[in-house]
Amino acid sequence: MNNITNIPTPHISANACEFAKTVLMPGDPKRAKFIAENYLTDSVLVNDVRGVQGYTGYYNGKRVSVMASGMGMPSIGIYSYELYNFYDVENIIRIGTAGAIHPKLNIRDIVIGMGACTNSNYASQFRLPGTFAPIASFELLKKAVLAVEKTGANYMVGNLYSSDTFYDDALSLADWQKMGVLAVEMESAALYCNAARAGKNALCICTISDLPLNPGKDCTAEERQNSFTQMMEIALEIA
Repeated sequence: MNNITNIPTPHISANACEFAKTVLMPGDPKRAKFIAENYLTDSVLVNDVRGVQGYTGYYNGKRVSVMASGMGMPSIGIYSYELYNFYDVENIIRIGTAGAIHPKLNIRDIVIGMGACTNSNYASQFRLPGTFAPIASFELLKKAVLAVEKTGANYMVGNLYSSDTFYDDALSLADWQKMGVLAVEMESAALYCNAARAGKNALCICTISDLPLNPGKDCTAEERQNSFTQMMEIALEIA
């Protein structure tokens, strides 16, 4: 049950019950707006604190919300924690961009994060006597694979690398590549940790937007915002 004494929160202005049980979470607020305007019917803006837009509407008759997470694990850590623990959200599906690490991935391919490696210290807060492996919800993962199969899109399922550093002075991506990691992004490990702690469900679906080990083919900011529609449609289908 949501804790109404904690809502609205310092970061989300919505009232109780204004979020659906499933929230799609892109990083970019403009991508949240794009999804609400192009895919949802009867969408209502339920949050605009700090310009992090959240909407609730309907997709094929299903009530769905979409709200941005911002960039990085501290940011998605705050928003997902509040959605899970204060707004009674059951499922969060991150729909983001990632840089390819696996040599068989190309621009616009889809990556579904079965697990999330990380260089972050995020999981230390749980005081575990070992190393926690952040993983996705199997039910959401299974539905996503079935949905992406129907689209005919090129995709891979496996480990993501959630990095705290976009500009990595250690140039460590080749090290992660030798372990079979598919792609680098900056949010999924924190999302998976929060879902596990709350007893809720999470999944990360990413579109490859750049090739950091083979630079020169990066997508523009506008392309990232508006054109990665296959990923959006897969997430909406499983919502």
